[in-house]
Amino acid sequence: MKHWIRKNIAHPTEAAIAWSLNAFFLLLPVDWASAIGGWMGRILGPKLRISNNARRGLAEFFPDLSPAEIEDTVLRMWENLGRTAGEHPHLAKFNPYKDKSRVEVIGIEHIENLRDDNKPGLFFSGHFANWEIVPLAATKKGLPLHVVYRKANNPFFNRLVQKGRSYTGGEYFPKGPEGSKDILRALNNGDHLAMLVDQKMNDGIAVPFLGRDAMTAPALAQLAYRFNCPVVPVQVERMGGARFRVTVHPPLELPDSGSKQADVVNLMMVVNQHLGDWIRQNPDQWLWVHNRWPNEQEQLPK
Repeated sequence: MKHWIRKNIAHPTEAAIAWSLNAFFLLLPVDWASAIGGWMGRILGPKLRISNNARRGLAEFFPDLSPAEIEDTVLRMWENLGRTAGEHPHLAKFNPYKDKSRVEVIGIEHIENLRDDNKPGLFFSGHFANWEIVPLAATKKGLPLHVVYRKANNPFFNRLVQKGRSYTGGEYFPKGPEGSKDILRALNNGDHLAMLVDQKMNDGIAVPFLGRDAMTAPALAQLAYRFNCPVVPVQVERMGGARFRVTVHPPLELPDSGSKQADVVNLMMVVNQHLGDWIRQNPDQWLWVHNRWPNEQEQLPK
C-alpha cells in the first residue's frame, strides 16, 4: 500500500510542485530566480527534519561554532540550495567563456591539457555551491564531459532535473549497474567523466573524511587505475548571488605502492582530503543534509 501511495500520489504531487516551480523560475531573470529560490530555501529548509543532519555535522566538525552560528550556517546552506534550484532552468546562461560571464574559471590549462592528451580522464567534485556549473567549465572549452549521477527516486523529478542538464553538453550516466556499461564504454573511447564523490555509499570503503571514517565509493580510484587516467579535483564556489568561481586543480599523483587495494584507499583518502578542505573554506556551501557518517547506532564494517 505504501508503495502504491508513493508511486501514484506522492511522486506525481512532488513532481507537479517541482515542475511548477521550475516553470516559475524560468520566467524570471536569472538573478531574480536565484534570489527568490534562496529566500524560499531559508524559509522552508531549516524546518525540515533532515536539517538535523546538518546541525549535528556542523557541531561535531566545527566545535567552535556557537548554536546561533550553527543555525546561521544551516540557513545559508538552505539559501544556497534554494538558489541552485532557482538557477537550474537557467544553466544556459552560465557559459564561463562568454563576455561578462557569471563564472570565472581558474586552471583552464588543466582542462586544455586533458583535452589534448588523447587519453581518458576523470574529474571529481562534490555538492558545493551550484555543482551543476562544473561540467560547463570543460564542455564549453571543447572538452566533452559526461557526468555520473545518482538517479532521483521520483522518476518525474528525475526527468525534470535531466531536462535542465541538457545544456551542459555531455551525457549523464546513472550510478550502479544501469550506467556501468556506458561509463566503461566512454572511458574505453578516451572520453572524460565527472563524478560527485561526497555522498555515502553503504557498501563502499571506510576512508577518513573531515577526520572521521566515512563509507566512501571507491569507483573513482578503481576507474583511474583501470584506465591509467588523470584524476582532477574541481572546486566550485558561490561568489555572491548567481556568480561563481570554478577552480580546476592539477591532476592528483596516483599512489603506486604495488598493492592495488592499498592504492585505491590511499587515493580516496587524498580525494576526501580535498573535499574536506573545501568544506572548511565554505561550510555553508556544502550540502550537509546527507547522512555522511554513521550515527551511534551504526558501525563501520571491520
